[in-house]
Order: sequence, then structure tokens, then C-alpha cells
Amino acid sequence: MAARQSVIRFADVGQTFLGADGKRVDALDGLSFEIDRHEFVAVLGPSGCGKSTLLRLIAGLIHPTSGSVEIFGMPVVEPRDEIGIVFQRPTLLPWFDVLGNVTFPMRHKYGFVSDVERTRARELLELVGLGGFDTRRPEELSGGMQQRVAIARALLLDPDILLMDEPFSALDALTRDEMSFELLRIWTERPKTVLFITHSIPEALLLADRIIVMTGRPGRVREVLDVPLARPRSMKTLSEPAFHELASHIRGRLFSRPVAA
Repeated sequence: MAARQSVIRFADVGQTFLGADGKRVDALDGLSFEIDRHEFVAVLGPSGCGKSTLLRLIAGLIHPTSGSVEIFGMPVVEPRDEIGIVFQRPTLLPWFDVLGNVTFPMRHKYGFVSDVERTRARELLELVGLGGFDTRRPEELSGGMQQRVAIARALLLDPDILLMDEPFSALDALTRDEMSFELLRIWTERPKTVLFITHSIPEALLLADRIIVMTGRPGRVREVLDVPLARPRSMKTLSEPAFHELASHIRGRLFSRPVAA
């Protein structure tokens, strides 16, 4: 068995903000966990528990109030090319076509896009099932298609880490299921270390190797669960007894009060 290689590490991380009323808001408290290379980890927790804050810390968009966040053993101090981000909404630029939106990170970073990067962008569009849509405008695409463009854009710089902040939550149920299976296919073909924020227990179980279950605010790790469902996963996975047993267990953990230390 290959040795484990830690890519993301949280060590006793706390995060505090000042609210609009000037009062202190504790978003995270004593958060510790590690994520290995090419591991797919989902984060589940109630609204306001700090899931998106956790993602922003990894991305280098904010810095922890206490503790440390490391990538490849180095403290995170600023945004890095090793990280791609897919947000809840695709945030495509309406004045660019699909190819222009996918290549935007290169244009933003260097001021131009080379033919090599355009070719790579077209390859990524093929990967996400949008080959031939290069010249379409965002308004010509469905919500699921727009999110595929966002995934291709996040992959353009070939990041080691892919952060996904509830990327399918705005989609209808059928499209959401379709996108989950598409993401599994993409991850299988182009392995990445993935941290996936979600409110959906079935989505987390279908996608992840492990699930981090968080408490309510301030967010703490309530439990880290291995997902022992065989890969590749399919629609049949959703009907397996182990799937339903794990879903029931997670619901119990999410809706129970944490035991005081």
C-alpha cells in the first residue's frame, strides 16, 4: 500500500470575526484534521458552522485567528496556483464566451492567453462534456452546463487541490445527481485532492472517501467517517444497505447535541 501523503492540515484552528454589531463571532474552534493526496473529502454541518470559512482558510483568502493551516507542510499565507475553487454559483463573465471564461484565470494572471492554453481549455471542455461549446455565451447554457464551465475553469492551471463550495446546490435534483456522477468521472480521470462542502448527506456519501461532520457554531469536528462504499460508484450505490445505514448515522450526529468536554 502506498504511503499516505498529507496535503492539507488543520492544527487546532480557531477563527473569530467581528459582526456588524461589533460583537465577536466565533466561527471555528479547535479544528484539527488532515487530508491526503488525491483523497476526496466532504464536509457536512449545519448552516453557519463555518464550512465556507474553512474553505477560505485553505484558499489563503483569510488567515486563522489561532492554530495553523498548512498545504504540503507549509503555512498558507496567500492564494496559490496549487488550488482551484468552484463556488456555489458559476460566476461566469457574460461578456466572454465559454472558452474565454475557462481561460480567464490565465488572462487575469498573465494578461494574455497562449494557443497552448486555449488548446488545454478545449481539452478540459471535452473532459467536462462541453466539447464544441467554445463560442457559446453563458446565457445560452443551462445551470448544469454553466457549472461544468466553472469546473473546467478551476482545472485550467492544473491545481493539486480542488475546493468546491456547495457547487451543485443551486441545481434541480436531477441535474444535481447528473453533476455528481460527472464529478466522479472527472476526478477518476484527473485525480485531485478534493474538499467538497455540502449540506446533502447523500451527495457526501456518493462522492467522498471520508466525511468530516461538524458541530454548529463555533464549528468543531464532531466526527470523521470513512465511507466504505466500493468504487466506482453508480446509481446502485444509492440503494445499498450500507449507504442508508451511514446516512442514518450521520443524520443522528448532525441533529444531536455535542457532548460537553
